[in-house]
Amino acid sequence: MVTVQHRYATVAGHRLFYREAGPAGAPTIVLLHGFPTSSHMYRHLIPALADRYHVVAPDYLGAGASDAPSVAEFGYTFDALAELTLGLLDQIGLRRFALYIQDFGAPVGLRIAAGNPERVTAIITQNGNAYVEGLGAGLPQKLAAGTLTADDLRGMVTLEATKAQYLDGVPDPSLVSPDVWIHDQALLDRPGAAEIQMALLADYHHNIGLYPKFHEYFRTGQVPLLAVWGGNDEIFVADGARAYARDLPDAEIHLLDSGHFALETHLDAIAGYVRGFLGRVMPD
Repeated sequence: MVTVQHRYATVAGHRLFYREAGPAGAPTIVLLHGFPTSSHMYRHLIPALADRYHVVAPDYLGAGASDAPSVAEFGYTFDALAELTLGLLDQIGLRRFALYIQDFGAPVGLRIAAGNPERVTAIITQNGNAYVEGLGAGLPQKLAAGTLTADDLRGMVTLEATKAQYLDGVPDPSLVSPDVWIHDQALLDRPGAAEIQMALLADYHHNIGLYPKFHEYFRTGQVPLLAVWGGNDEIFVADGARAYARDLPDAEIHLLDSGHFALETHLDAIAGYVRGFLGRVMPD
């Protein structure tokens, strides 16, 4: 049985939580979570990989079990999250690693990768978008344009919205445990937590301007990339997965019959694709 350890480190005065498992000397994969969740979304994937890989899954500042200073005390932007996350990886001695990115994990992870290409051995993207083609209709377009209203932002941190992120696009909703949206919403309902996520949602449009930088990183470095994508996602649609092949012709792309949080329904398939991919591009 794989043992998962639950650790904390202080980075720039902030206490950050992370989950860690697997042999310390093995190749490392860093799992970067999405909105509105935390490293909790990887609770099943970690043991599925940690027999062979060293796996680290942090919570961003303001999420999960990490510190959550108020929006009055800290400026929540994706630049800030990427800087703190990289600081955590530095502090725990991770010099080379693969990145697994989902949702918010894409702007955090791709900032790290584009700024430190020599450190990133491979990228796995699970509904982690980097192309305008991947933006769904409606709220995702407003998110990208920076035109979300206050009502839009408040609506995105409600129980109804959290539940929808897990169930939309899932052919058999009985496969998704209610525990996931209950857990995430309980964290969102803590004092000040919703305001933190709303600040990040309001900052999201700045990521679109970085897409050309990310594309240049892909073209220049040809980092090995696997896309395992919930093909029915209405937030980051399937064309976002396909678009990676434009800059990375050798990208491996799999569309799954699931939604935004495809790990909840396709854990075994995703773990299998990840193990096969990393075994080819990042051998022991």
